[in-house]
Amino acid sequence: MGRLTTHVLDTAQGLPAVGVTIVVKRVHGGERSEIGSAITNREGRVDRPLLEGGDLVTGTYELDFDVGGYFDLQPLDVPRPPFLDIVTIRFTIADAGDHYHVPLLVSPWSYSTYRGS
Repeated sequence: MGRLTTHVLDTAQGLPAVGVTIVVKRVHGGERSEIGSAITNREGRVDRPLLEGGDLVTGTYELDFDVGGYFDLQPLDVPRPPFLDIVTIRFTIADAGDHYHVPLLVSPWSYSTYRGS
C-alpha cells in the first residue's frame, strides 16, 4: 500500500522540529487543492502518513511547511520578518503503490530535501 510521509529536522539547533504545521496539496491543471494537514510531533514526524492507500494517487503534490512560525518560537536570534516563512516542496508521485518519504532539513536561512525511504 502506498503512503506519503515526512519529518522535519532543525539543522540550526540539531533537533527534531516539533510543532511544524504541514499542509498537503494536490496540484492539477495549475490548480492547488488542500487535501490534508498535520503537525510534527516531538520526533519531528507526523503521527500517521500524510496520505495512504486510495488517497495517494499518481500526480503532482505540494507540502507547505510553516517554518517561519516554528522558528518564531525558538530561542534563536532570527530576523523579523523571517527569511523563510512557508517552505513549499513540489514533487510527483509516479507509483501510487510506493512509499514516498519527503523530509525537510531546515534552518532559519536554508533548507534541503530528498526522497527518503
